[in-house]
Amino acid sequence: MSTVELHWFKSSYSSSAEVDDCVEAALTWSKSSYSDSSNGHDCLEVAPTPSTIHIRDSKNTEGPCLTVAPAAWADFVTFASRG
Repeated sequence: MSTVELHWFKSSYSSSAEVDDCVEAALTWSKSSYSDSSNGHDCLEVAPTPSTIHIRDSKNTEGPCLTVAPAAWADFVTFASRG
């Protein structure tokens, strides 16, 4: 997988009044080295953390993300790699 960019975000528990008093976190998004860059970056991007796997559409990086448990992601990858 090749690293793309960091996506900074604040906790949903942060209020606008606490702008300077919250920690921002960054996810490291990556996509498969099998992704074909000639097709306009049409692929999934993944940002793993110890407790969740975040998945997004590379064509809409500001759009919604799907979040799954690491075990569910491992099951999906195993199933998808079987062809």
